[in-house]
Amino acid sequence: MKKISRRRFILTTALVGGGVLIGYSATRPSRHRLANTELAQSGEHYVTSFLKIEADNTVTIYVPHSEMGQGVHTSLSMMAADELDADWELVKIEQAPAIDLFANGDVIKGFASEFGVPSFLEGLVSVSAIKVAELMNMQITGGSSSVRFTGEFGMRTAGAAARQMLIECAATRWGVAADECTTQLSHVHHNASGRSLAYGELAADAALLEPPKDPVLKDPSQFTIMGKAISRVDIPAKVDGSAIYGLDAKPDGLLYAAIRFAPVFGTKLVSVDAGVVLNRRGIKRIVELEDSVAVVADSYWRAKEALKLVTTVFEASDNDSTSSADIYAGFERSLADENGSKVMEQGDTEAAMESAADVIEANYRVPYLAHAAMEPMNCTVHIHDDKVDVWTSTQDALGIKARVAKIAGIAEDDATFHHSYLGGGFGRRLPFNWNVIDHATLIAKEFDVPVKTVLSREDDMQQDYYRPAVASNFKAAFDAEGNVLAWHNRFTGPVQTPGASHIPYAIANQSIRVVDGDTHVPIAAWRSVDHSQQTFFTESFVDEIAHRAGKNPYQFRMELLQQHPRHRKVLEVAAEAAGYGQNLPEGRALGIAVQESFGSIVAEIAEVSIGDDNQAVVHKVTCAIDCGWAVNPDTVEAQVESGIIFGLTAAMYGEITIENGRVAQNNFPDYEMVRMATSPEIEVHIVESGEALGGLGEPATPPIAAAVTNAIYILTGQRVRELPIKNHDFSRVNPLAQV
Repeated sequence: MKKISRRRFILTTALVGGGVLIGYSATRPSRHRLANTELAQSGEHYVTSFLKIEADNTVTIYVPHSEMGQGVHTSLSMMAADELDADWELVKIEQAPAIDLFANGDVIKGFASEFGVPSFLEGLVSVSAIKVAELMNMQITGGSSSVRFTGEFGMRTAGAAARQMLIECAATRWGVAADECTTQLSHVHHNASGRSLAYGELAADAALLEPPKDPVLKDPSQFTIMGKAISRVDIPAKVDGSAIYGLDAKPDGLLYAAIRFAPVFGTKLVSVDAGVVLNRRGIKRIVELEDSVAVVADSYWRAKEALKLVTTVFEASDNDSTSSADIYAGFERSLADENGSKVMEQGDTEAAMESAADVIEANYRVPYLAHAAMEPMNCTVHIHDDKVDVWTSTQDALGIKARVAKIAGIAEDDATFHHSYLGGGFGRRLPFNWNVIDHATLIAKEFDVPVKTVLSREDDMQQDYYRPAVASNFKAAFDAEGNVLAWHNRFTGPVQTPGASHIPYAIANQSIRVVDGDTHVPIAAWRSVDHSQQTFFTESFVDEIAHRAGKNPYQFRMELLQQHPRHRKVLEVAAEAAGYGQNLPEGRALGIAVQESFGSIVAEIAEVSIGDDNQAVVHKVTCAIDCGWAVNPDTVEAQVESGIIFGLTAAMYGEITIENGRVAQNNFPDYEMVRMATSPEIEVHIVESGEALGGLGEPATPPIAAAVTNAIYILTGQRVRELPIKNHDFSRVNPLAQV
């Protein structure tokens, strides 16, 4: 059965037609069987599709997610190896190839559950998820989903299933009951007789069995690998420089392309005057595309320098005079004129507002943000002999492979994707940010040798798919005793992550609605997606409400979180560790924020002062995170630190502005980052609740902006309602606000 009109399937359609997918599944060999027939070399045995065991007792674990610094190759392998009872010293880790066999069905299953698929469809989702993933060409890394979904539903199950199969084979060989056998360090033991067999001796027999669908997983008390701080396997190569990134691809005969896009998004190329560029040394061709022009040469430097001499004319558009001020004005009109679409309606907010003894209002907004990944965007494509090879750093290898094949006019089975590490992703390297992939493929179609298209830092800054700019307006109502009666929120869309604007606080009447926020600026997922904007808004306004009610912001939150013990616990742990309520050095204050995202709950407390230059200085961030339980505590700590620094960069400096319809920023001098010298001390506390696994790559990013600005208010009496913080003047410190 061929893939049905390839990529036009969406999850809902697939679920409605789930019976077809079940039938499809029944007519195909199992994934485990496919691995053994299509991938296994002589002497190799796939006990499950994720696990290969060789005669020398080596266990190879195939990880179907991209490694972009989050440590996922190590964490996922730890989960499989622990359930397998493997000897970690004998474990090898490989990137799973970009083939249907390793499509992310477990991610679909996880998100379907998280977004509330009706219970009567859960069985259908479980059966059809892998087929849906295959049809969608989905091998995605994002949404902080790798460990909590693929790890929990896929890797642990694979390890436990393989262990059960190996025990069954050993028991059969010995003529004993399976429950008399135990496993340890890649061996099956029969303690009563003192016999043991290495996994490698049993692998060939085990590969003939079908993996059990619901093997028994270990209780956490039985873990031997999970829960330990194990060094990441990707670190040595990154330290010694041997790690390969997409930009490092150098197939034989390689040419390089430098590209110029239409400066105003959505406009087309009208004319090109190349002058004498083709006469320059090393220049091969000028390639004109619908919205861009590229120079192809034998080195990237020559292509880039020659492109500067090419004169281009792009069509005029209605957005040629658009500015950031125009965009925000449009947002405010929408917020004033529209009631929008329901996000959350609870109680009777309007009636509560009318009967209130006091009402507080505040309007917030945040700018567009670039991803600014350290590795420049790049893609190398070689179209030859009715085949295509692709080298690029991506968060979805299978999706990118299918995309390139489609544009190249080549069958997907004749496309090969060459994996590499990612030098930063944060959403920029997800499959729907097509510009570098599409353009690289179109350019490569003009040649019979590989062509590497590279976006300069300026290209990437001005041709990104940005975190959306958002405006959010609030009102809250109080009764005569200062109790909060109602929460009223209207913000500009789109909603990329359902629930990000929800609040955990016990406020009886809530009305949260979203209005249209479409502009000509291309947008996409950015680390933590909507949570990064919405947490700044909601946790800042909660702080405003607390101060208006005359209450301590920490105690105020604790009172309104009675129904959320996990939130209370992380707040309590962070507050105690930060010394909240105790004496601080003169001129410093603590700001607080808490948020649940991607299944994890994070509280952050920022210790802030105002420097001699009248700008905020963040000295320390104390963070408590409840991610259920920690697979690798070292990775938890690293990801929290990373998320805080990423979010702090956005809060302090991040800003993409639009002038004359185009992005004004060019490079890092225009887009400042938190650097080593300005990074605060970060203290991380892991709160293990034993609840379901939560994500780690993103949850630490959202709270930091509000934590810092809430501290600034205590210091100065000034509310920061618009980011970045660098644009504010704190020279007028309110002495009455000093703590």
